[in-house]
Amino acid sequence: MPSIIPLIDFGHIHFGENKVQEAIHKWTDIKTKNKKLKLHMIGKLQTNKVKFVIPLFDYIHSLDNLKLAEKIFLEQKKINKYLKIFIQVNIGNEKQKSGINIADVNYFYNECISKFNLDIIGLMCIPPVDGDKEMYYKSIKNLNDSLGLSHLSMGMSDDYMDAIKFGSTYLRIGSNIFGKRA
Repeated sequence: MPSIIPLIDFGHIHFGENKVQEAIHKWTDIKTKNKKLKLHMIGKLQTNKVKFVIPLFDYIHSLDNLKLAEKIFLEQKKINKYLKIFIQVNIGNEKQKSGINIADVNYFYNECISKFNLDIIGLMCIPPVDGDKEMYYKSIKNLNDSLGLSHLSMGMSDDYMDAIKFGSTYLRIGSNIFGKRA
């Protein structure tokens, strides 16, 4: 946690977290003292954790199923706080990764908007490690544009320059700043 404070003091306001329990412990007091901070849930989100995410976070980058969309809708309504949300797309159709299949994104997006009135601001993807990242980034950008969305969450420490070339507006750079997780 001490490595975060110099960044906040310098004026950085956007931070991402992968784990809900860790974020609660790390960020509750810091966000209370720094109202301008924006916290992004970038890890896999389970429905039973949504009640903890909505009060603390400002963005969710990992919406990947309708059950989760409904739970987010209900929890947001309870406390009258509405987060900005990215739909996670399984751009490489990888079995081990979460995300909406690329063929189902239009339907999923429309359900999130019409049924749950979620503030979907863009798509998020993590391309296959051994694939042509530029091809995947171009594909997700085209899909994002076809939906009329203005933000893209793509690019991490090892590929953020490629992601920027294809219009990423949110980068998930952690290990290049804070080092590898222990």
